[in-house]
Amino acid sequence: MSVDLIRFVIFVGVLLGLGLLATRIPSFRPYLRKNPLITFLLGISSGFPLTLLVATMTFWLAKVGIDTATIGFAVALGTPYTIKFLWAPLVDKLPIPVLTRLFGQRRSWLYLVQALLFVSIWKLGASDPQPGHLGPFVFWAVVTAFLSATQDIVIDAYRIEILEEDEFAHGTATNQFGYRTGNLIAGAGTVYLASAEGLGLGWAMGYGLTAFAIIPAIIGSLIAGPGKYVDRFAQAKGISAGQWLLETVVNPFREFLGRHGAFLILGFVLIYKVGDAMGQTMLAPMIVDLGFADLDYVSANKLWGFGALILGSALGAPFILWLGMGRALLISGLLMMFSNVMFMVLSLSGNNYWMLVAAIGTENVTSGIGLTVFATYLSGLSSLAYTATQFALLSSFAAFGRTWLASPAGVIAEKLGWTWFWGFTIIAAVPGMLLLWVLWNKGYLVQSIRQPSAEDDGPGASAKG
Repeated sequence: MSVDLIRFVIFVGVLLGLGLLATRIPSFRPYLRKNPLITFLLGISSGFPLTLLVATMTFWLAKVGIDTATIGFAVALGTPYTIKFLWAPLVDKLPIPVLTRLFGQRRSWLYLVQALLFVSIWKLGASDPQPGHLGPFVFWAVVTAFLSATQDIVIDAYRIEILEEDEFAHGTATNQFGYRTGNLIAGAGTVYLASAEGLGLGWAMGYGLTAFAIIPAIIGSLIAGPGKYVDRFAQAKGISAGQWLLETVVNPFREFLGRHGAFLILGFVLIYKVGDAMGQTMLAPMIVDLGFADLDYVSANKLWGFGALILGSALGAPFILWLGMGRALLISGLLMMFSNVMFMVLSLSGNNYWMLVAAIGTENVTSGIGLTVFATYLSGLSSLAYTATQFALLSSFAAFGRTWLASPAGVIAEKLGWTWFWGFTIIAAVPGMLLLWVLWNKGYLVQSIRQPSAEDDGPGASAKG
């Protein structure tokens, strides 16, 4: 039985377990509501393109003899995901002729982008990359990355707008489940379709068939309806171009930066998960350096770790309900710091398989909880008047922190050695925890999922941080 098949069995088992818990424990019951289940479908369509662009594509290029240095360009395909806030205002407010009238703002953009994404993935699969002949392949890879990031803008905004506040955390978790399902479809599924050891359909057909993974989001959106999109100029007549640009491009950022503690919030979003990201970057090199066999790493990380990640993501929603948003962020942050202590112990233990399993299992449970809590917090920060733009801004800040602020991890590990490196990652998480304490202490962070906006009543609601 392949690793990916075992992962799929684990995934289904966890979902069945959650279904059982949902019938017994009240804090798990929202998982069975319509809208959280719809966000699962949205997650599938959101999760598959990036896997096609990175993991599956690099495997394909290696198979056809492209050199490793050239394959490395795939890292740059993540750039649209970190700068998507630049065109998010247009996605947020620009109506599409005919489609917007028929389906509403979010669904019209979703269907347009998905149609283009479907074509670009087919063209990418048909581009037949060969050494010295990568021009068309690179072009369609870049187009697909841009469209995939744009689809994420739409789906993130739509997810926030179809969920009620008491469904936010559960909808975020089920969206993560769907995202992991999309990863499996575009990873193991596409390789199985294309490989001679699978169905042998070839890469063009493999990519083309995987493109149909846009369908779950279409089905979910048809069931959910238009959502709570706020069109502030819906009744306006004769609006000028300047007024439209002000509302579309300027006001989303003005509204957010006008909030009490806005710059402190952005700083917190930027650095909250830096320590965790640094550790994840260096985990595989340390495992190799400690002399673990490949199969040890596969079973510990891809099987035990995968099950732990799904479990942690599922626990994140009840975690928020039990503790409130502020305490959930605090405790999940402390748990992620503790998981790095486990890797300090592993570095001292050396080649100890069960210590490896314990460390990776702990890290994935805590990361799963932290991912759900943090994504829910970002959703609650996004005003319904500017959902797409503000969530794109916040998620881009978070991605920048995880990607660039964590980039010196290799140099630090080389200088300090593994044990002290993991100690450094714990210290690197402290500034984020201190900013969290400041936000909470000053009243910029509330226990409810919806966080105050500049338009809310309350102390300092329009003051800048």
